[in-house]
Amino acid sequence: MDGTAYPEESHDTTEGLLVLDGQMMLNVDGRLIPVGSGEMYLVPAGVPHRVEAGSHGVLLIFDV
Repeated sequence: MDGTAYPEESHDTTEGLLVLDGQMMLNVDGRLIPVGSGEMYLVPAGVPHRVEAGSHGVLLIFDV
């Protein structure tokens, strides 16, 4: 993550977002959720979400 906002999206499967380093501010269906280094958030299938501007570090994204 380089500080740039990502566009809102949703998926047909659950998506895992694991912050390996840094800090992510995740917007899930209009709710802001901070996710720090070593933390993971699972976004359920079909739920709109986006990474907010200012998020930085290394993010691993995977389908569940």
